[in-house]
Amino acid sequence: MIKKMIQAIMPSQKMIEMFTLKLESDQPIETIAQKVSGECENHKFALLQTYVYHDIVEKKGFPINRKVFIYEICQAKTAALMLTSNPEFSIFMPCKIAMYEDAGKMVISTMNMEIMLNAVKSNPELYKEATTIFKTLKYLMTSLSKV
Repeated sequence: MIKKMIQAIMPSQKMIEMFTLKLESDQPIETIAQKVSGECENHKFALLQTYVYHDIVEKKGFPINRKVFIYEICQAKTAALMLTSNPEFSIFMPCKIAMYEDAGKMVISTMNMEIMLNAVKSNPELYKEATTIFKTLKYLMTSLSKV
């Protein structure tokens, strides 16, 4: 019932905007892709996995007309706190950054964690760590978007 109410009030595009954080860049996607590993290291994230998604779906017989890269990244201390306190949040882990081409622009995006941060306010240590990691993730995305 609540789901139907939300869908009636909020168009799907608005929901997508609410749950994502996006930056645009004028740099070619390949240039930014080459910077990801170094920028993750600079911002104290471990780069766990890189998916060249346009290649993955093409190999499965579904080519797409845009390049899409997905990076799984982690800061272990915050991950451990989250999994200790809120194991149900494991479905949102690890953090991800996606880069894709859209209408001639290069987009860097991640999940907007602000809604979930409110869910852990009762644990001050976790809230502080998670808020810091989200800020750092935004700085990482900004540094990737710059020339």
